[in-house]
Amino acid sequence: MNDFFKKFSKMYVDAIQQDINLEDLKKTIEMINACSEKGGKLIIVGNGGSAAIASHVSVDFTKNAGIRSINFNEADLLTCFANDFGYENWVKESLNFYADKNDLVFLISSSGNSMNMVNAAKYCEDTKLSLITLSGFDKKNKLRNYGDIKFWVDSNEYNIVEMTHHIILLLLVDYIINTK
Repeated sequence: MNDFFKKFSKMYVDAIQQDINLEDLKKTIEMINACSEKGGKLIIVGNGGSAAIASHVSVDFTKNAGIRSINFNEADLLTCFANDFGYENWVKESLNFYADKNDLVFLISSSGNSMNMVNAAKYCEDTKLSLITLSGFDKKNKLRNYGDIKFWVDSNEYNIVEMTHHIILLLLVDYIINTK
């Protein structure tokens, strides 16, 4: 058991120290501040565990950092749009209905190959919506082809990737709170 905990603890520390690019964090803060100053909102979306991260971070941005933020985790929205437009298009269609020109979109996908996230990223590119992507696993995943900033975690372990994404997003929240 000790070996397991040591191994995974090291994997988390390595991911945080090696995969979080400080310049990208700084640029992301600038994009968040510009979005907020122009009256835009953050839109944070993920699948599964990444959806839970999106919910947590969205609430923290709104309540604690004073930055308007939403996510698309309502079961009725997700199931309606997936039913009408296909699961691979529900995020893109949600953005079509809810995103405004000054918004900043965050798409979270551990694998970077979830087609609903990839199609949403294409939509952001086509409509000139500002986009931050968070992915992991294969360095050549599809989501890494999109975004103004592309956070990537060099791991094939879901929990390492997801927790590093969570840390990245909460670092942004905490930085904004502590620099007001």
